[in-house]
Amino acid sequence: MPECLEIVLLTVMAGVAIPLGGGLAAVERIQPRWLEQELRHFIIAFGGGVLLAAVSLVLVPEGIKDLSAPLAAFWMLAGGLAFMYTDVVLSRRQGSAAQLIAMLADFIPEALALGAMFAADVRAAPLLALLIALQNFPEGFNAFREMRSSTRASVRTVLIGFCILVPLGPAAGLTGYYWLAGFPVAVDAVMLFAAAGILYLTFQDIAPQARLARHWSPPLGAVGGFLFGLMGHMLLQ
Repeated sequence: MPECLEIVLLTVMAGVAIPLGGGLAAVERIQPRWLEQELRHFIIAFGGGVLLAAVSLVLVPEGIKDLSAPLAAFWMLAGGLAFMYTDVVLSRRQGSAAQLIAMLADFIPEALALGAMFAADVRAAPLLALLIALQNFPEGFNAFREMRSSTRASVRTVLIGFCILVPLGPAAGLTGYYWLAGFPVAVDAVMLFAAAGILYLTFQDIAPQARLARHWSPPLGAVGGFLFGLMGHMLLQ
């Protein structure tokens, strides 16, 4: 199978998980009530575990192959700060559009990194696609609940909005592959940038005990802590 077609199929698979998660969340009145709450928190926590797996097992190991420790630190810090800035801007906006943009801010860098992965290590690309899909499913589930509770959008409108996001995955994946294939350092930079963003979002959205109301530095601290360990690992090699 041509690699470009494989990129399209894998990114579509990863993107379709968003409306599938929203579709599950549309199922109302799961009984008993405690089971609904347990299911929701389990799905969200599962997504957090998958995100950490994507960062620690795929993105970071591949991202440090051709970068020095200072460059790796730069791109991880840049990713964490960029996602924090996006989070601050979107928190000042209300409505479904801002929440869809927030999902795009997560999905597009992941799809870009997936396309770049084909240029770096094609064997690891399917694993990364699977991890992105497994993460997008609980993200779609949780985003559907939040959008329905904070806006007056109908179930159909929310799910259509989620479906609109799907074609953007192949576009980002093909961009990462064709534009970055000949630049291994740029591929590594994209992966570390995305990894830092994923870490930020994990501790901002999935680990609420690390978050203070309307404060964005605690999740950035998680990025810094991971980066501290990564620098020690790279310098000791």
